Amino acid sequence: MPIGIIGGTGFSQLPEFDLHREEVTTAFGAVTVLSGSFADKEVVFLPRHGAAGRLAPHQIAYQANIAALQSLGCTHILATNAVGGIREDIEPGHLVVPDQFLDFTRQRPLTLAEGSDEEIPHIDVTDPYCSYLRRLIAEQAWEAGLVVHQDVVYVCTEGPRFETPAEIQMFAQLGGDVVGMTGVPEVVLAREAQMCYASVGVVTNYAAGITGQTLSADEVHELMDQLRSRLLALLTGTIARLDPDADCLCPFK
Repeated sequence: MPIGIIGGTGFSQLPEFDLHREEVTTAFGAVTVLSGSFADKEVVFLPRHGAAGRLAPHQIAYQANIAALQSLGCTHILATNAVGGIREDIEPGHLVVPDQFLDFTRQRPLTLAEGSDEEIPHIDVTDPYCSYLRRLIAEQAWEAGLVVHQDVVYVCTEGPRFETPAEIQMFAQLGGDVVGMTGVPEVVLAREAQMCYASVGVVTNYAAGITGQTLSADEVHELMDQLRSRLLALLTGTIARLDPDADCLCPFK
């Protein structure tokens, strides 16, 4: 069974892997993925923002992406995200492995069950991210000498604009640690599709109002470019060690 990889900002291509292009038809539209093998494991790579990396967060076909990986038999998904630090100790260049999220999106699909005759899926998200994958990513990061924060609350906003300082203050009061624009509904749809899912977030900047500096997309892309090789090594190491039969807290296992 293949391992799904969803690449975020700075990860629209994986030329280091020997992958071939494949188009998958789903009920939510067609999705182009790259399939192949690495470290004796099958992998399916899906660039979240499209092959050119130009899809804005609110334009991403979240349902189609997850449905495509599900139809290809993926049981586990490793995702990457660019995030802004809300806590001052979560600095640019650090990594985070979220264990909870706060959803502040407004107009995104909430379920894979779109037909009127389908049962409404009231899925459990007590532990929305797979405990086994989270631990595996963190261990791999430690061994690589990377600074990684666990037990992190990820705040997802609609985008594509950055947040206001007032919004960041509110998120901090609610317990948010980092903020991004693409983690939800991806994690929820993966849980509904009964796939183990975990995300590694790269802190590319402090969130609005933390330092008093203005934000730009350029600084996000620049830091992702600087950290790309280290994040790639983290992903490949995690894939090499991943045991699809390992126990976790996901309720469908």
